Amino acid sequence: MTTLRDLTLIGIRMESPGHAPVMMLRETDGYRYLPISIGSVEATAIAYEEQGLRPSRPLTHDLMRDILVALETTVLAVEIVELRDSVFYAELVLANGARVSARPSDSVALAIRLGTPLRCREEVLAEAGVATPEAEQAELERFRQFLDGIAPEDFTS
Repeated sequence: MTTLRDLTLIGIRMESPGHAPVMMLRETDGYRYLPISIGSVEATAIAYEEQGLRPSRPLTHDLMRDILVALETTVLAVEIVELRDSVFYAELVLANGARVSARPSDSVALAIRLGTPLRCREEVLAEAGVATPEAEQAELERFRQFLDGIAPEDFTS
């Protein structure tokens, strides 16, 4: 049986060099963090939703949400299911039992729009998760405060 761990989206940070966006997820009942490199478009979509910004026209992830709602289909969970050759794989778990393969960045951008739980297989967290001792929690809190000050425009070039 596969063990799944609940995750919380911490936010997006810019990783140097090159200022590549990294999506930071944290194990809800633990101290492991899961950093995943993502594209700038997905970073912007996540940042917009986190900050409650609404563009004049729907972004792709807004469209996906609207289609799911119109079809009366529910996404029960987003699961990060595999790490292969440094690439993360996720699945959308639908109410009808179907599982749809998707990139973690797109999955999370959709999940935060739907209020869908985020989960990760234990073996993926064991391989790619970064354990953070309690002594470093204060530094992470400062990082969270920094994330609160980032604007979506920071992700555009």
